[in-house]
Amino acid sequence: MAYDERVANRIREALANQPLVEEKILFQGLAFMVDDKMCICVRNDVLLCRIGPDEYEAALEVNGVEPMIHNGRSMKGYVFVSPEGYATWGAFESWVNKCLSFNKLAKSSKKKK
Repeated sequence: MAYDERVANRIREALANQPLVEEKILFQGLAFMVDDKMCICVRNDVLLCRIGPDEYEAALEVNGVEPMIHNGRSMKGYVFVSPEGYATWGAFESWVNKCLSFNKLAKSSKKKK
């Protein structure tokens, strides 16, 4: 597991006012779960943002943003954002807000017993 602790701390600060935030090792990095749903991750210094399918195409137009490819398939609704894409505080905050907005709509994959 490799993730940039400074980026993880920025995410922690941005999510400080959110109830039910949990950190898990996921996607070869550190995932931040909000309301038992994966919201945002950091792997090395790259963000994995779960923004949902409605924001996906527009996000790919931003410098520093790449689609998430899993098993040769593009995961619509998930994007990787390099440091270039979140260099300013405003840009970073915008990505976190997109993730939080979709998180309200997302379904939890947590299985209930």
